[in-house]
Amino acid sequence: MTTIGRREFLGCIAAGAAAGATIDLAAGAAEPAKAGGEPVEPRTFTSGREDGRFVETAGVLHKYLQSLEPKLQFGEGIARDSVPAWQEAVREKLLELMCFPNVPPQPEPKLISSQPRQGYRLQRWEAYPEPFSVVPFYLLVPDGTSEKSPAPAVLCFPGSTGSKEALAGEPAIGETSTPADQKWLDNRMAWHYVRRGLVALAVDSPATNELASTLRERNSLSLAAIWMGRSYEAVSVFQKACLLKWLAAQPLVDLQRIAVSGHSLGAKPADILGVLYPELVHAVVHNDFICNWQERAVAMNLDVPGAHQIVPGIFQWFDYTDLEAALAPRPLLFTEGGRANQFEKIRRAYALHGAADAVALCHYETFDDPASRPLDRAELPIGINNEQYFQHAYVKPELHRFRPDRAVPWLAKVFNL
Repeated sequence: MTTIGRREFLGCIAAGAAAGATIDLAAGAAEPAKAGGEPVEPRTFTSGREDGRFVETAGVLHKYLQSLEPKLQFGEGIARDSVPAWQEAVREKLLELMCFPNVPPQPEPKLISSQPRQGYRLQRWEAYPEPFSVVPFYLLVPDGTSEKSPAPAVLCFPGSTGSKEALAGEPAIGETSTPADQKWLDNRMAWHYVRRGLVALAVDSPATNELASTLRERNSLSLAAIWMGRSYEAVSVFQKACLLKWLAAQPLVDLQRIAVSGHSLGAKPADILGVLYPELVHAVVHNDFICNWQERAVAMNLDVPGAHQIVPGIFQWFDYTDLEAALAPRPLLFTEGGRANQFEKIRRAYALHGAADAVALCHYETFDDPASRPLDRAELPIGINNEQYFQHAYVKPELHRFRPDRAVPWLAKVFNL
């Protein structure tokens, strides 16, 4: 594929728009509604002035975000033959936004211990992605896997409070037993994958569990990272990128069958790795709902859920649904619902590659029946709270967990296991 720069691509977009090239995205009904279809009273910013301007700074920023058109969003002006150039431009800009540190050569990861388990080996490793940094991780290797008999592999990323120990089905550090509740049993992501024959790598999210600090909590660390020109998301992706490259170099791994699987907090880094490393990542499991964060922030009056979610400047260029569209045509699974307009946008990108069926969406069991999703075509109201937003996205927070019954068979089929 011929690589073009971001500037050249933006010129192509302008030319395509002038020629009338468009991609139709799903449009919703106009009336704001609650879960039961009743109108919602908007709680939004009001100017009160004849010129429509705001004295209130929050009103200014809200209107700015509402009118912001990301330069590299997937939408009108991208014709079929422009998609590869658009994907390359997205990748180039995303790498820039990640602000990866310029790191001199670091030591290779080191094997710390190896223990037999039923059907696989549990290996504890240490990685050294940048100066001063140690990132412990687990590698779960199916019995019979070797350089002569390599297996597909998957990198597993937990949710906000999840740990690599929980991913591996092991007791928490300092504990001798494991919980028995259904959510914990489902959240053993790496354990579920290795039992299906995949090499599974499990790692903590930054500033959580073994990587947590007794001096600073995650939100404070996230703001400090932004002060340094980095971000929590970028630190997370950098650590995971180092592990991805290392895993791909292991002789026991089938280089053509590597996936990333992220639950909740780990889902966005999985998407980003897929965009940045198309030659290494061959499938993505997004174990969460589809979320366009700009749309969400506008609807919720800029009430964003924590500094650790923020990548400075990202809305100027694209949203996560654009990144997910840029994964096409590689297989992509969403396991916990989302708004129909966003899924159709992503599926349209896949359709341009002739791979519409390579992207799949599963809803929460409560919403499997389309008749249970009356707001699928509703316009997202402005001025709603988090609970109301989840109603429009068909999300059940109390049921949020890793979905082994969906993710594992899907990935096994993708990799022809």
